[in-house]
Amino acid sequence: MSNRVDINNLLTEMRSLKSQTQAFQKPQALNELNPTDQVNRVDKTEEVPGFGDVMAQAVNKVNDVQQTAGDMAEAYQRGEPNVDITDVMVASQKASVSFEAAVQVRNKLVEAYRDVMNMPI
Repeated sequence: MSNRVDINNLLTEMRSLKSQTQAFQKPQALNELNPTDQVNRVDKTEEVPGFGDVMAQAVNKVNDVQQTAGDMAEAYQRGEPNVDITDVMVASQKASVSFEAAVQVRNKLVEAYRDVMNMPI
């Protein structure tokens, strides 16, 4: 029984460690705020777009990039002087990369959906 820890010594050491760590913390703690400030902060939430909205925006952005690349390619083929081949190639690569990224995101979503559907209840 000589290895038994004295609870009072342990509590004293814990309190001293706590006071040492609090000395290095920033003075603005949560308990310094008024309760009304905390309520007001919670009430002032912003509208967060839903998952479907975010996905629709991403698909629309990919579509816009592809249409821009297509328009630039057509303008170059018509021989318009203000369209350079390097700009057409860069736009084409941007469209390709954005489409591949969208396909990869779709594949990951389908895979996650299948994983969830195969989970036992």
